[in-house]
Amino acid sequence: MNDPIGDMLTRIRNGQMRGKSTVLTPASKLRGWVLDVLADEGYIRGYDKATGANGHPAFEISLKYYEGTPVIRELKRVSKPGRRVYMACNDVPSVRQGLGVSIVSTSKGVMSDANARTANVGGEVLCTVF
Repeated sequence: MNDPIGDMLTRIRNGQMRGKSTVLTPASKLRGWVLDVLADEGYIRGYDKATGANGHPAFEISLKYYEGTPVIRELKRVSKPGRRVYMACNDVPSVRQGLGVSIVSTSKGVMSDANARTANVGGEVLCTVF
C-alpha cells in the first residue's frame, strides 16, 4: 500500500456512503493521530483498537451521522505520495471560510489548521475535511 492515509480516508467515505456505523482500518501511529484530530473536531464519534484480518492490529472507527446524513460531507487528500504539499502556518488554507478543517502534520505533531496557526508552525497538509 503506497498511501495509508488515503486508504483510511477512502474507507471512511465508502462506509458513510453505505450507512455503516463502524469501519475497520489497519492501525498505525500516523492514522491514530489523524483520527485523534477528526474526533477532537467532532467529525467521528471515536475509534477503538481492534484486531483485523490475520490478527494484525486495526482501528475500528465509529462514524457520526446527523439525522441520517453523514457529518463529513467532503474528505479530500491534499498531500499525496507523488506530490507532497508543505505550507507555512499563515499559508495553510481555511476550508470553506473556516467551517471545515485542514489536518496538518507539523514538527509539534498532527493538528488542525487552527491549532497550527495558534502554535505558529507549518508543515505538510495531509487532508481537508468539511
